Amino acid sequence: MFLENTINSENRKGWIEVICGSMFSGKTEELIRRLKRAKIAQQKVEIFKPAIDIRYDMEAVVSHDSNQIHSTPVPASANIPLLINDEQVIGIDEAQFFDMELVGVCNRLANQGIRVIVAGLDMDYRGKPFGPIPALLATAEYVTKVHAICVKCGNLANHSHRKTINDKLVMLGETESYEPLCRNCFSIEEGYNG
Repeated sequence: MFLENTINSENRKGWIEVICGSMFSGKTEELIRRLKRAKIAQQKVEIFKPAIDIRYDMEAVVSHDSNQIHSTPVPASANIPLLINDEQVIGIDEAQFFDMELVGVCNRLANQGIRVIVAGLDMDYRGKPFGPIPALLATAEYVTKVHAICVKCGNLANHSHRKTINDKLVMLGETESYEPLCRNCFSIEEGYNG
């Protein structure tokens, strides 16, 4: 998305961009890229992430490739509007971990003329829609679905397969706990007859 110049018009309108996909697909990498471009365009940018996500850093949003950008951890989506001043671009990483109020928050910010860029898993480890992402996909102006590479067959992967036995919906982890799988390999792994 190369939308930075459109935000400087006199009648600036906001919008929502969603970057979604499986784990290891480059969602955070794409979020960081867009936010850095907005900063290069001299726009005021603020980034938020859920306070529970401390895998790489307490405050920074960090991709699997170790690219990072400073962020503000928040315990709930309602905190986001309270921490915004005159920012033109708001980034939100790991959106699937936020409460459903995130949808309303993003829409209110967009209605105020802010470009809102959200990144998150669209499906949980069971292959089910995850948190507020499906509703954000429905209301967003721009949607980018990114794919990882299936570790079993090399095809495009869109599932985050949990390798460990744990039925908690939210379980932070990396390659020791999750692997990207395509539809077919995920179905085989999960025992679906489909």
